[in-house]
Amino acid sequence: MLVLITGGQRSGKSRLAEKLLAEHNAVVYFATAEYNDSDTEMSERIKKHQSRRNPAWRTVECYKQFYQFIEQDRSYLLDCVTNSVSRLLFDYTHDKECLHSGELEILLSQIKKEYSLLIETAKAKNANIYFVTNEVGSAVIPMHPISRAFVDLQGMINAFIAENCDAVYLCVSGIPIKIK
Repeated sequence: MLVLITGGQRSGKSRLAEKLLAEHNAVVYFATAEYNDSDTEMSERIKKHQSRRNPAWRTVECYKQFYQFIEQDRSYLLDCVTNSVSRLLFDYTHDKECLHSGELEILLSQIKKEYSLLIETAKAKNANIYFVTNEVGSAVIPMHPISRAFVDLQGMINAFIAENCDAVYLCVSGIPIKIK
């Protein structure tokens, strides 16, 4: 089963995914955030997520090439797609201020390929994946070109994953709503 859980920041997405997998001990948790000693706020977020995690779960810290970790009949929690897309965008842009004509499509194709490999591998191995992602397109259009590219990419990747999932949940104010 493939499940996408989307919503705004602090809307209960991760808690829902953890709850849905609570009865499973053989879960692999893909942690996509990058730990950085100088970013204390993000470090605290990471620590909160770690403290809630079932101690029997195995954590794999990565933001790409997830498919190589997929095993037969196993469950996975990928938290979160948003950090993965952000880091993949940064890998591509480095210090660029904007993407030039056609680059957004090239990057979208690369990220879709990344997630296609994961989805195809999971289906072939009868694995369950719970994707956690942020619904970023409900706010104002960002002023910075790279920020706009990120919002566009994230929206398109979310739609791509949702299309390939068996179930999709939207979390609003801590309340999950099943939309697919």
